[in-house]
Amino acid sequence: MKKLLCVFVMMMSLSLTSCTEIELGSHIAKQVNPPSKSQGKFKVGNPYKIAGKYYTPKESYTLVETGIASWYGPNFHGKMTANGEIFDQNELTAAHRTLQMPSLVRVTNLDNGRSLIVRVNDRGPYKRGRVIDLSKRAAELLGFKNAGTAKVRIEVLKEESLAVAEAAKAGKSTRGYEVALNNGQQLPTGTRTASMDTTDTPRGTAYQQASMQASSYQSPSVGSVERETLVTQPSNTELQRAIPGHTKGGAFYPDPIVTEMPVTRTNIYVQAGSFSVEANANNLARKLSGYATTNVYAAQVNGQQFYRVRLGPVTNVEEADEILERLVNGGNQSAIIVVE
Repeated sequence: MKKLLCVFVMMMSLSLTSCTEIELGSHIAKQVNPPSKSQGKFKVGNPYKIAGKYYTPKESYTLVETGIASWYGPNFHGKMTANGEIFDQNELTAAHRTLQMPSLVRVTNLDNGRSLIVRVNDRGPYKRGRVIDLSKRAAELLGFKNAGTAKVRIEVLKEESLAVAEAAKAGKSTRGYEVALNNGQQLPTGTRTASMDTTDTPRGTAYQQASMQASSYQSPSVGSVERETLVTQPSNTELQRAIPGHTKGGAFYPDPIVTEMPVTRTNIYVQAGSFSVEANANNLARKLSGYATTNVYAAQVNGQQFYRVRLGPVTNVEEADEILERLVNGGNQSAIIVVE
């Protein structure tokens, strides 16, 4: 009997050793995804209208864009997101107007270089001139919670987004995937073919360098039932000893690793329109010259020449908001704030 007990203990030790990394990753996800929370579902959604402007959601795994980010939290905490999850302002999530839900995107604060991976699970922002709404915690880590807004670069992580889309379509929870990625772990890559948007810009070299290193992390919903039966579930205290984090409302939230990117100077403009005929762009620029410094910029998109009418650069987001509001009130529903 003693020999059998010793053998069992040795087998348990080996099992614990071999499963440590997988189990830790799994438990990190479980702590930020307690049973009481809805796991949500995969969703793209139908075209919709906000303040006179139409948006068409679509699957995109190559989207890269720059603009102004804002954040939301207390007024929405505990409410349902667009894909059926319960919003938690302390998780690393975001709202985007058109991206599939869930998807994983890298958001970089262009003012301080801080970069973080968040999971898109909601629609928004609902304020004009914003490209993404981040959770309160994400805004804190990116360093703009107090300011309220920041110039950001958004980049969809293709393989990681394919993986979460695949998991969500299979009815699995994807909460916590962003935590694992920010802590240097890797998700299983998706096998489905993505629908590519040819108008999207390819990844920049500087951001490719921030891609996740390969590791043996398993997705939160993937794991062995036998292992979960054999291995003792770690408590919040044990998790805190293993990785840095904080406890709030009885749940443990791991502190992700914030990547530091090189900071390059960017400016804020208000774009009033984009034309294929230069004369039309020049006519609009003359009409708007009383608003602010107005120029026409030539740009090629997929081999086609366009002429963009832009006001600025402006000194801050508030000034851009004011010009944008004047343009919209004057009937220009297509005006946007851009960062370059």
